[in-house]
Amino acid sequence: MIKREVAEEVLQEAFVSVWNNAASYQASLAAPMTWMTTIVRNKAFDMLRRVDHTVELDADTFDKDVMDAMESSDLTPLAALQLSQESTALANCLSRLEGLHRQAVAMAFYHDMSHSEVAEHMKLPIGTVKTWIRRGLERLRVCLNKMEGA
Repeated sequence: MIKREVAEEVLQEAFVSVWNNAASYQASLAAPMTWMTTIVRNKAFDMLRRVDHTVELDADTFDKDVMDAMESSDLTPLAALQLSQESTALANCLSRLEGLHRQAVAMAFYHDMSHSEVAEHMKLPIGTVKTWIRRGLERLRVCLNKMEGA
C-alpha cells in the first residue's frame, strides 16, 4: 500500500473482518497469524482493485520495497503486522529467488494476477511463467521448511 491512509483503512477493514469472522477460525488449518495475515492481504488486494487498476512491478522495485519495509523504523500498523516472523521469513526466502522468478511469483500472489496476465505483462510464453511460478513456490516451500526447522 502506497499511502498511509489507505494502508490504515485496509488494516481497519481487516480488524473488523477478523473480529466478525473469529468464530470461523479453524486452528487445524492455519496458525492465527497466518489466518490474520491472509485476511489483511486479501483486504489489500480488494483495495488495490478499487483504487488502481494498473500494476507496475519490476524485480528491483519489489526488492527495494520489501527491504525498505523491513528496515523502516517508522512503522505503520500495517507495516508492523507485515514484519511478523512469518512475513520476515517469507521476505527472506523471496529474496533468494532469481529476479524474474521472484517477479513472476510476486505478480501472481501479491498482485493476484493470473498466469496469463503475468505472461502478458512480462512478455513471456505462459508455459515459461507457469514453470517459473511452480519452481519459485517449490523453492519457497523448501526455504520456509528449513527456516521453520532451525
